[in-house]
Amino acid sequence: MSTTRRTLLAAGAATLAAPSLSRAQGGWRPDRPVTIIVPWAAGGSTDQMARIVATELEAALGQRFVVVNQPGASGSIGTRNALEAAKDGMTWAAGAAVDVGCYKVLGLLDTQLKDWNLYFAVANVNVLVANPAAGYRDFAAALEALKARGQGVSVATAGVSSAGHNMMEAIRAASQVQYRHATYDGGNPAMIATVSGETPMGAVLLVEAAEMIRARRLVPLAVQSEQAVTLQGVGEIPSIRRWLPSIPAPLNYFGIWTPKGVPENVVATMNQVWAEKIANSQRLKDYANQRAAVFAPLSGQNAYDEAWKMVRQTAWLYFDGGKARVSPDTLGIARL
Repeated sequence: MSTTRRTLLAAGAATLAAPSLSRAQGGWRPDRPVTIIVPWAAGGSTDQMARIVATELEAALGQRFVVVNQPGASGSIGTRNALEAAKDGMTWAAGAAVDVGCYKVLGLLDTQLKDWNLYFAVANVNVLVANPAAGYRDFAAALEALKARGQGVSVATAGVSSAGHNMMEAIRAASQVQYRHATYDGGNPAMIATVSGETPMGAVLLVEAAEMIRARRLVPLAVQSEQAVTLQGVGEIPSIRRWLPSIPAPLNYFGIWTPKGVPENVVATMNQVWAEKIANSQRLKDYANQRAAVFAPLSGQNAYDEAWKMVRQTAWLYFDGGKARVSPDTLGIARL
């Protein structure tokens, strides 16, 4: 087991001594269904994670948690709806923490990571995949094509600020290649576009592409990870650092969040649920193992500190690539 995985599992287990929910005084008990807004299309990484988390929360709190897909504007539309909803704990957003941390840099939404109560379930790994007919058998071949044809090569992603877009911007910065950005309303549509041959390559999350990789409908070229990643039924997918040693590879944390300002009993109850239910969730552990993700039941300051690492790296990647509308340093995001 890697040091990162041991650290995350220990962080999740450290709070297991919290008192049981049944003994909590003044605990939050929602009296009607709670909404979790997934700001991406159905079937993608956020949607997959959110539906498992919703099931676990229903078991813990005895109330329905309804997942609603509201895609658009790189996830900022659904996130805005959660931000502007009544601060009563009844509306949550889901997604990748780096998106919430960079929306303001991109000029998409006036919010930052510090504005939210954060609850993470897993950390995901980016992967570059190719349609088998495209002829790219490894990342070296794809890189040569990008060097030779640049914007003549389409790469599907879930849109600006998505994990796949972040990966492609990191590749561009590390190798000086160009590419044509083909945007979709989520990782699943981007993955499907690559499977269908609408685009020759796709940059998505491994959890989204895993089944199509197993079915040999997609060729995994490289993961954006410090080391190679083993996918069940497939084997080892090489790290992109084999070809681009300097490319960053921070963990990409996914979870749910609600704006600061909700009642304290909502936060206190969710802290307990995360410590007692989510940190022991076999469903989430199985999901992570099957999809080559990292089980990461983090919350509060610990979650913020871990996510901030990728926010800093990504915010300046956008700025250096000319994608930022606001300079990160004006938002208190120091360059790494």
